[in-house]
Amino acid sequence: MSGPAKRVTIRDVAKHAGVSVATVSRTLAGDYPVQPSTRHKVLRAVRELDYVPNAQARALSVASPGAVAIVVNSVSVPYYAYIAQGVEEQAAAEGRLSLICTTGGDMERELSIVQMMREQRAEAVILVGSVILDDDYRERMTRYAHGLASSGSRLVLCGRPPLGEGVPALTVGFDNRGGAHAVTAHLLSAGHRRILYLGLRPGHTTSDSRVAGYRAALADHGLGHDPALEVRCDFDRAAGYAAMKRRLATGHGDFTAVFAATDVIAAGAVQAIHEHGLRIPEDVSIVGYDDVPPAEDIGLTTVHLPHAELGRAAVRLALSGKDPLAEPPITLGTHIVVRSSVGRLRSVR
Repeated sequence: MSGPAKRVTIRDVAKHAGVSVATVSRTLAGDYPVQPSTRHKVLRAVRELDYVPNAQARALSVASPGAVAIVVNSVSVPYYAYIAQGVEEQAAAEGRLSLICTTGGDMERELSIVQMMREQRAEAVILVGSVILDDDYRERMTRYAHGLASSGSRLVLCGRPPLGEGVPALTVGFDNRGGAHAVTAHLLSAGHRRILYLGLRPGHTTSDSRVAGYRAALADHGLGHDPALEVRCDFDRAAGYAAMKRRLATGHGDFTAVFAATDVIAAGAVQAIHEHGLRIPEDVSIVGYDDVPPAEDIGLTTVHLPHAELGRAAVRLALSGKDPLAEPPITLGTHIVVRSSVGRLRSVR
């Protein structure tokens, strides 16, 4: 009876590929630029020898200098997935390993991840998405930003506002206010004056900037915002559906159009509108925001965000060597994608 098979080691891989052990280690860890041809030889040797890296060793080195960590709410949400894809693409182009961490919307977990990445000496930590920017969050994140900077790492705030003067954090985001203003103006140009805003989340940075753009567009057309037309709603399809169902149960005569704060909210609202026996855009016009699935499938007019470019820009900024205390925020532009969900108002209800 033969004994157990000899474990393939990193030295075996190096010999098979004709490179040094250090080159194999760098290739697998992604913490140092490696020529594509060399990388190909190493990965081929790994496959041919069926090499399995030591889990404990990889756990200790996975976030070594050269790694870029992106922290998102969830990778199952297209908004975050597209940004994460951009981060991964640019990190790979820069010869870095990318780590994707999820929080489930738990700010305590986000702060813990930042601390862990500092301890593991990640080269950059990219935080994505809306937050409640209260004093407690600001104080702790400021502390972590200084901690990351002192360890040679960079904190990048992606799609959220700066922490304030004197905080060593880089910022890159979308023009959410401008996009919301533009899509609201699109509805106004079609004759709509009673526009329901679906997705109010007071205190959340993304929601606040989008509702600010909505209100500014109304004001530019000589209209005051009506609190009765601003509906609280979480940023998911089920919440959009439930909020619209409740609103339609009381009648829809007080609005002719809907501005959903996200496309996912809009998808739920569209379902509720159809179940109520109303047609889009003949009876109700609707617009969304983000330009992610299922916007195109349901013919939704929306605001396009360059998600992947945001992720790429965040990595480029993190690795640029620029002084985070002197570098101004980068804001990427947005534009409207016109589809079939908006019609001209035929008569005033």
